[in-house]
Order: sequence, then C-alpha cells, then structure tokens
Amino acid sequence: MTTLRLGSTACSAFLSRDRRPSSSYGHSAPLRALASCGGGEAVLGFSFRPNKRSPMTLDSPSRSARAARFVASSQDHGDGSSSERHDGLPKRGVSNTVVGVLGGGQLGRMLCQAASQMAVKVVILDPLESCPASGLAYQHVVGSFDDGDAVREFAKRCGVLTVEIEHVDAITLEKLELQGIDCQPKASTIRIIQDKYLQKVHFSQQGIPLPDFMEIDNLANTEKAGELFGYPLMIKSKRLAYDGRGNAVAYTKEELPSVVAALGGFDHGLYVERWTPFVKELSVIVARARDNSVSCFPVVETIHKNNICHIVESPADVPDKIKKLAVDIAQKAVKSLEGAGVFAVELFLTKDGQVLLNEVAPRPHNSGHHTIESCYTSQYEQHLRAILGLPLGDPSMKTPAAIMYNILGEDEGEAGFHLAHQLMGKALKIPGANIHWYDKPEMRKLRKMGHITIVGPSKNVVKERLDSLLERETPGSHGVVTPRVAIIMGSDSDLPTMKDAAEILKNFGVPHEVTIVSAHRTPERMYSFASSAKERGIQIIIAGAGGAAHLPGMVASLTPLPVIGVPIRTSSLDGIDSLLSIVQMPKGIPVATVAIGNAANAALLAVRILAAGDADLWDRVIKYQDDLKDTVLTKASKLEAEGWERYLNL
Repeated sequence: MTTLRLGSTACSAFLSRDRRPSSSYGHSAPLRALASCGGGEAVLGFSFRPNKRSPMTLDSPSRSARAARFVASSQDHGDGSSSERHDGLPKRGVSNTVVGVLGGGQLGRMLCQAASQMAVKVVILDPLESCPASGLAYQHVVGSFDDGDAVREFAKRCGVLTVEIEHVDAITLEKLELQGIDCQPKASTIRIIQDKYLQKVHFSQQGIPLPDFMEIDNLANTEKAGELFGYPLMIKSKRLAYDGRGNAVAYTKEELPSVVAALGGFDHGLYVERWTPFVKELSVIVARARDNSVSCFPVVETIHKNNICHIVESPADVPDKIKKLAVDIAQKAVKSLEGAGVFAVELFLTKDGQVLLNEVAPRPHNSGHHTIESCYTSQYEQHLRAILGLPLGDPSMKTPAAIMYNILGEDEGEAGFHLAHQLMGKALKIPGANIHWYDKPEMRKLRKMGHITIVGPSKNVVKERLDSLLERETPGSHGVVTPRVAIIMGSDSDLPTMKDAAEILKNFGVPHEVTIVSAHRTPERMYSFASSAKERGIQIIIAGAGGAAHLPGMVASLTPLPVIGVPIRTSSLDGIDSLLSIVQMPKGIPVATVAIGNAANAALLAVRILAAGDADLWDRVIKYQDDLKDTVLTKASKLEAEGWERYLNL
C-alpha cells in the first residue's frame, strides 16, 4: 500500500471528496482511505491510479503495485535524457520525467495540451476540483499550491516542478531545492518576481531601463513621491497583483489617502512608480534552456481593457530597431534570473523611442497564447522543452500575422455564458479563427474565460476578421476587403496596359487596388503611398514605368515591399528606355521587371510570391499551370489530327 502524507489543508480537501457521488470522478470507485490525522498532518493509505479525466482518485489497495511504479517512475532528474524508466520499462514519449505544475488554470490546461502531443505526463496541484487543467492533466491532486505541506508531498511524485502562477510558497520551494527537488525556474526567481518591488530593485541593479519607482510606508513619503515624480502617480501593491488588481492611480495629492486605503493600506506593502506616458505596450516571450541559452519569440503588441490583456497583435507594428531593443532588454532581464522555462517580459514603448521594462512573469503568459497557431513551436511546448532539458524549438512565426482576442466575461452567470458562446459561434465562421475555451465552471465579469486566435496573410486582414467577428467596422473600410497588391501608374494613359495585371489578380481572387501615383507631378502622394503601403496591408506593388520610368524605382526606395516594374510601350522609344531604366537601378534598391507591356506577367509573378505563404493561392497557381499545359496539349493534338492547313483555316 502506498502512503501519502498530506498537510492539513490537503487532508481536508481529500477527505471532503468522499461526501460526493463517485460518478463525479468518471469511472473511479468511491474514496476508500485509511486516514489518521494528527499534528496537522494526515497519513492516507491508498493506491494511486492515474486518471486523465478527473482529479486524483484514492482507490482500492489492489492497485498499489501500479501506484508504486508510477511514483518511482516520476523521480527522474528532469534532464530528459533517460532512455528507461526507473521500473525498467522503456521510455515511450520524448521524456520519461513527470512534470509537476503548481496551479491548474488556463495556462496549466494549455501546458497539458502541449504535453499530450509529446506523451509527457503532467500532474497538477490545484485546490479547485474542476479547474481548467483538471480534465486534461495526467493527474490532478486537489490541494493548495501555496500550502507548504501540500507542495512538499506533491513534489515527491514529480521529476521536475514548475509553476503556471507565481503566487506560490517560494520559501517551501527553496527548502525543496536544498533537498534535491528540481524546480524550474528556480525558487530564487519566483521569490524575486512575486514581489513587484523586489523585482524592480533586482532589475534596476542589472542596469535594465525601468520607470522611476520608490517604496512607500506612510503618507509623508507618499506625498514626497508625488512631489518627486509628479501626477498622475501610479501606486502598486508589492504582492498578489495581476490583471490590474493591486494597481491604482492618484491624480492629485488629495487623492493619495483614498487610493492607499483602496489598496489595503501601507501594511499591505506598497510602492509607487512614475507615470509612464507610453504609446504602446509590448511583450517578448523568452525561453531559457538548462544550459542558459535563450530563444525569443517575435515581439508583440498588447492592448488592454480595464488593465486586463484584451488583444495581442503579432508581430508588433514597430520599427526593427525598437524590436531589437525590446529583445535585448528582455534577454538581459531573463539572463539575470535563475532556472529554465518560458518568461514573459512586458515593456512600455514611449513616444521618444525608449523601451522600459514593466514586469516579468516566470511562466507562459497571455501575450503568448497566439503562438499555439502562429509559431512553429508554441510557448507551452517551449516551456516543456526548456524545463525537461530538451532542445528548444523554433519560435519564429509560420503565418505572416496573428491576432489574439481574450474572451472576457461580459456578464455574470448564465447571461455571461450565453454571450461568450454566441461569440464563439460567430468565430466558427471566420477564416483562420481558432477557439480556446477554458471550461471554467463560474462566469464573472472581466474574468478570462477563453481566447480566439486569428491567423492570416497580413496584419490588416486579421484585424478586419476580428472586426467582422466583433461586428465593428474598421474606420474608413466600409466593408471593403483589404488589398494585397497595389497597381500604380503615373498617368491614366498607362491604364490600357496595366489593366491586364488587374484582370489576372481578379481571376486569382487576389484583392488589389488600382490608382494613379505620379513620381513627378505628385511626389508627396507617392511618398505617402509608399510609406503607408505595408501598414495598409499591401504586400506587393506593381508599378507602370512610362516615359521617364522613375515611378518603380522611387517607390522601391521608399518601401521594403517587393516592387515589380512594367515597362510601358511609348511612341518615342517603344518602351526600351523604360526597360533599361528599371534594370539599371542602383545596388540596394531592387526592382523586378517583365517584358515591355507585359503587365499580365507582372501580376502572375506577384501571385506566385504571395502563393509561397498561402496554401489556397498555391493550389490556384498549380491549377493555372496545369490549365496552360492542357491548352497546349489540346492544340497539339488538334494540329496533328487535322494538319496545319486545316488548322489555320478554322
């Protein structure tokens, strides 16, 4: 018989379950335990049965051998290198190490989903029997992740211990590490991160740019902070603050007493930050391996609602130098901490181009949900790879753009569930939309109940699809589909040639726009068009090259988008001047070209470029080529059968 020692909190949770019908635990038998409680500790005699559908079940002693094997097999060192289990049976998944997760919320749920793809066993410790991860975990132990006794007993059945929430008992984790328990990330990291003031002190000592901050413990030094930093003044709780909880703003000196009181008073532990007038909030998901190497996911922009992450856009629409700065800061922050895993680094971008660190989460994060569909390796798989000592995966995006929308509770109870399910029903009709429902048993206003990720060929496209889902109109769009290709010319006299490009794009179903942009007569319009093209969703520009033939080259010098020039046949030099002008572009300013007057080929080249990242369009290109071949073969057969004279006379 396997013996499990539980702290008093966990003891109460386990014993209380016997009062519920056994049917609520799938096919498990009713709780049968030999229990004796004393000194705040319970000793339970039971056999342990892994159950993928329910919380931990205490079953009959006849299964004790199987339980002993499971517990023994879970004592790996977490390096992912073992080829055999401790009971002599061969490894069947990518790792034989049992991963223990403190917390069973939506992050734990998605961690379990990633683990199931690699046959990695994940056991969770969470006090709620119906927590989001419960139905997907290899095993759910009902107990509090901030109860030292429960965490100690839970750790005994895990090869590596990690967290999906930082509000755990860091002191217990430090003691467990001294006893040889493998915690990733390290307890020292959890201790630093869970106290936001201590976190600020730590990162400031590493030379990482932060908003100015200071500790406060009475009204006098709070007023001094207001004089020093000015108003509005951000006041924050040191601990247990997330999703906007524990933060408050004082707009004047007179508001300080009420704001401090609203946060629980000075005894609660407070500090202040200088107000940061940011223009965007950015986030970088950083993975750190056991060998201390790091790998970063693309920088994203986060948009908040009531201080709760509401929308994530990937990749962030910021200059490359800002992305590089954000990644450099994120890497430096994570390298200053200890342990392996995925870390989310939240940042502020100011109007003068500064990037300041806001805070770090030592776990998968809301700003990385989109990686499940948009990246070659999701943040959840990456976290498992990191803590198990497996090679880190490729974090780059496999789709040009993605947008994540949090499903936040809009009402209480059943009314809120109804609204959420209506939204998910609409999402099923949106191309590229992926629904994640967390299966939380209780609906509350602004509670995170799920999310929807939309992937697509451009940022504009995924934004429009989200607007369609939410039944809101993008300013200035009036329901018009975002063009992917722009056809431009210097004069309407070029239109008879350039219309062939429009016809090809229309036949392939590629959204496009046709307009006049003169390099000489409207240089301001040309500059505005070229510099805003990518932001508007344009991916390729086809430019007619008339007499002076400056338009393709000038546009190419103003945008990183690919430009295809079409030499226009002219009365003076028959288009030769236009062709030579295009092919003599200076080094560093590439412009592709086609035969004189062959706008159709320019469009076909644009379609092929787009098709490289668009499976549906790729199929249409293949069909087009097959149709060309069939046309030639049909003509050849007819010519051979009828002879050339009859063929020409038909």
